[in-house]
Amino acid sequence: MKNREITLHINGEEYRLNVAVNRTLLDVLRDELGMTETKYGCGTGECGACTVLVEGKEVNSCLTLAATMDGKRITTVAGRADFGRLDHIQQAFVDEAAIQCGYCTPGMVMKTASLLAKNPDPSEAEIRHALEGNICRCTGYEKIVKAVKKAAATMPGRAAAVEPCKEVVQ
Repeated sequence: MKNREITLHINGEEYRLNVAVNRTLLDVLRDELGMTETKYGCGTGECGACTVLVEGKEVNSCLTLAATMDGKRITTVAGRADFGRLDHIQQAFVDEAAIQCGYCTPGMVMKTASLLAKNPDPSEAEIRHALEGNICRCTGYEKIVKAVKKAAATMPGRAAAVEPCKEVVQ
């Protein structure tokens, strides 16, 4: 099999690799770099467990050849944390208990990041549409939708919603 020298920028770090041209990005992340936070679910792009961001756009890493990613900026779910602290999306998933077994969570978080980058205030229908390609076998998606709504409401730089004062009648 033919190999190719590539440079990947993953979660802010640079990696120079010699990869077989038929290896997927998921294979390289998990097997060669030990980044197991990106999950192998189906290998056919159906479940979304392997979702990462490439140059800010969501991709199924199980379908993406690593050799085509030379020079690209790639973000995995681990790259969203800042010095070990969860970001607002990850924290919203924890707060809303949207992580039952956790297998789909990395892909869901990355899909949420992509959605909120394009639409910081999505409706429930827009959230459900954005997550259509991610399969969760444990939840009914209700907690996941709540987590996405919370993540939208707690985005950095966004003013917190203020509850109106209730008039007290005496």
